[in-house]
Amino acid sequence: MSTIPEHREIVVGVDPVREGCLALAWAADEAHRRRLALRLVVAVPPPHDTQHVDDTPRHQARTQRGKDALRAATDWVRARQPDVHVGSALVDGVPAAVIAGRAQRAAMAVLGSRHLSRTEEFLSAGSLVVPVTAQARCPVVVVGDAEHITQDPAYLVVGVDGSESSRSALSFALEEADLRRCAVRAVAVWQPPVFTLHTGDTLFHAERRLLSETTAGWAEKYPGVRLTHEVLIGSPVELLADAAEHALAVVVGRRGRGGYTGMRVGSVVHGLLHRAHCPVITVPAG
Repeated sequence: MSTIPEHREIVVGVDPVREGCLALAWAADEAHRRRLALRLVVAVPPPHDTQHVDDTPRHQARTQRGKDALRAATDWVRARQPDVHVGSALVDGVPAAVIAGRAQRAAMAVLGSRHLSRTEEFLSAGSLVVPVTAQARCPVVVVGDAEHITQDPAYLVVGVDGSESSRSALSFALEEADLRRCAVRAVAVWQPPVFTLHTGDTLFHAERRLLSETTAGWAEKYPGVRLTHEVLIGSPVELLADAAEHALAVVVGRRGRGGYTGMRVGSVVHGLLHRAHCPVITVPAG
């Protein structure tokens, strides 16, 4: 196994049961853009702890399937991006814990999505998306649908709510847009409160002012990126997903103090993982 400097690789969770070419393609192209290495990882769940059934043959079969999946994924990436350095790792352990652990030392983690329901996510031993997204210290990209590369002009959507994590998301989105030569659409979503001592106009204008302040100054750092911003009124999940309907990806912060956080990955992040029809990138607070 080759040694790659810390934070100089993108970790990719490889599913030995289901082909994940969309995630592999996204990760390979991103590694090429950022001049990073790829680390393809398969985690083999440990044998069941039981006194009545010998699970060794099943574990051996899973291990072999993992080896085959890694070999096929490595060949596929090398054919797509020959200049990208590719390493691989077959690790015994619970998949979510293994990938999350690897992500602590990575520049980015990329996962495919099985489009599990919320119930299946909690009951499935193979569920990776929610626990890895909640625990990773790096940006996590969930590729359940392809990027909309035919949209002209191409753009990324980033959710902004004033939190530290959403500022990190905006920074990431602009950096990504600069690499891709595309635009960024910064979106704040305002939900009118049920009870308030202030008028709706006052609160809406405050939201607009916050968005303007958050996006100010970035044009000097990224002069080649067209940045637009707008405040929408309604449900954050629905409106961000709709805004990203034809986007390359939607970028949101996680673990900040704003509305895109909350329990574990937060209701908005969790909702986008199910609702958005493009890659979803979540970025921790810097």
